[in-house]
Amino acid sequence: MLPGARRDRRPTDTPAGRWCTVTRPGGSASTAASTCAALLSIGPDGSFGMDASISYLIQILNGVQYGFLLFLVASGLTLVFGIMGVVNLAHGAFYMVGAYLAFWLSTVTGSFALAILIGVPISVLLGLVVERIGFTHLYHRDHLYQVLFTFGLILVIGELRAILWGNDVHGVAVPPLLSGSVVLTETQSYPIYRLFISVACLAAAVVLAAVIKTTRLGMMIRASATNREMVQVLGLNVDRLFMVVFGLGIGLAAFAGMIAAPVSSVHPGMGDEILIVSFVVVVIGGVGSIMGAFWGAMLIGLADTFGAVLLPGAGGAVVYALMALVLAWRPNGLFAGR
Repeated sequence: MLPGARRDRRPTDTPAGRWCTVTRPGGSASTAASTCAALLSIGPDGSFGMDASISYLIQILNGVQYGFLLFLVASGLTLVFGIMGVVNLAHGAFYMVGAYLAFWLSTVTGSFALAILIGVPISVLLGLVVERIGFTHLYHRDHLYQVLFTFGLILVIGELRAILWGNDVHGVAVPPLLSGSVVLTETQSYPIYRLFISVACLAAAVVLAAVIKTTRLGMMIRASATNREMVQVLGLNVDRLFMVVFGLGIGLAAFAGMIAAPVSSVHPGMGDEILIVSFVVVVIGGVGSIMGAFWGAMLIGLADTFGAVLLPGAGGAVVYALMALVLAWRPNGLFAGR
């Protein structure tokens, strides 16, 4: 294990508890059952308790926050597939790497902000190296080769993670400056750090949209997504463009993992969990569409949050039911080609 990587056993959050932040005096997070009771305006003891409108507002905020995180991961995924034509099953592994970097670097430096400032460039550099060594040889090959390579990459990253940080579950402390809560009622509050996650993700989304719509790099990205062969004929360095796009996608995934680390446990399987949901977001929004990734992430974030709270036994099915409905209506996704 790397120096400074401490063992910190912490139980993995439940699907509902991961995003539920209805709190009581004393600061402990409520379970899915008490959250569901709050939404029905009935306290856990059977008496009428918290105001339903505030409880719904909390869950909406949770869903939007989760949606923003999904957008960061899914936007990189849809860029890589839509522009480079590469099926990157290892995308979730880089989300996991970002979370572990946040854990390790914050332990070594003592600063979560410094961990992000150091970790994001490391992740982007890692993405550039992986693209040059492996993906550059797969662009003109069948998707089966890409799937096999990225599956092998998942195994390699998993083994390296086990060597460097072990297989234990870790926790990342919320920065003291963001550790407070916004009081909503006498019995309910909302963590400031979750609001910070939404703001940080929104800022990243605005910067990404500005880059794609207003810069020369964005023009080349949009042109490559529309007609890759014509871009090559015009003399643009497509190989360099692909390297930049891949590094950007990996950086977004790693950044999402870093800022998500303090609100969820850092554990070996977290990349697989986010990858599956991110593919659902890409399919719903439309492959290659950043706008589609955004709105798809918002839909899935809200569906997953309310599904986990209102239907604890079948919350995960809500996400896939939503995907089925969208594809039945628009088979290519909501914003395909946009």
